Amino acid sequence: MEKDLPRRLAAGDTAAYQEAYDLYGAVLFRTAMRLLGGRADAEDAVQEVFAALVRSRDRLIRVTNVKAYLFVSLRHVAGRMYRRQQNQAATGLDETKCHVDASIHASDDWETADRLWRVVASLPAEQRDVLALKIQGELTFKEIGAICGISANTAASRYRYALEKLKQMMEERP
Repeated sequence: MEKDLPRRLAAGDTAAYQEAYDLYGAVLFRTAMRLLGGRADAEDAVQEVFAALVRSRDRLIRVTNVKAYLFVSLRHVAGRMYRRQQNQAATGLDETKCHVDASIHASDDWETADRLWRVVASLPAEQRDVLALKIQGELTFKEIGAICGISANTAASRYRYALEKLKQMMEERP
């Protein structure tokens, strides 16, 4: 059924869009939460991904991996939103906030969790993206490489560097 999904989406089959959302909506949302840091922004990003899916349905017939296609779209949407947030923060129009949701982690140690997400936010964008796609998106390095336009080895290296940097920064910061 999933193999037939691109054709059904391209044909405008409403049930296919619901199926795509049911299959990938939650994992896209979790990934968007990590990339953007807030529930409202993550919801907006996922909504934009699926709206773009409807708008670009004529191109979907060439898609072979809907999951990868949706994650590429999410990465582009989240990048635009993140840049907009940074521009607003730089001009003083908005204050960047770090949100931590109870569903994000099992620990009751909110202070540590809040610090962890501040440290994640300070990672270079390339490492932060790979980290979110791997952990929240549950993607393989090969899939991450295809989404980011890099090799699987580069994706794995960025993930490893991100984890090393997180460990180092968490040990350094009080």
